[in-house]
Amino acid sequence: MKLTLELAEKIAAAAIQKASEIGVPMNIAIVDEGANLKSFHRMDNAWLGSVDISIKKAKTARFFDMNTGEIGKLSQPGQPLFGIEHSNGGLISFPGGVVLKSGDEIIGAIGVSGGSVEQDHEVASAGTSAI
Repeated sequence: MKLTLELAEKIAAAAIQKASEIGVPMNIAIVDEGANLKSFHRMDNAWLGSVDISIKKAKTARFFDMNTGEIGKLSQPGQPLFGIEHSNGGLISFPGGVVLKSGDEIIGAIGVSGGSVEQDHEVASAGTSAI
């Protein structure tokens, strides 16, 4: 399965719905299997500073094929990926980036920013329900 624009928009719609339910305006970025931006939505009143963060969360998740929260655990002092956030033009190593899969195949990633990291992860995970 490929991440088409139609599927990316369904994923974004599910994420926007969840963000609306919890009352937090979010920036939602979706990248394809090549980590290229496929879809981006900035909800009304979402923080401007979170635009870049949401895109970097999506790219980070796809670059390493794991959710950004997991990368965060591995990038703490004394852990094997310590300092990785300085690579690739800047990565994000806290929750809110989630890998998109069709079965076992990775088709892209979603990155969400605008709330607490727990809210960002919750909204990104809600987006995956559209696959």
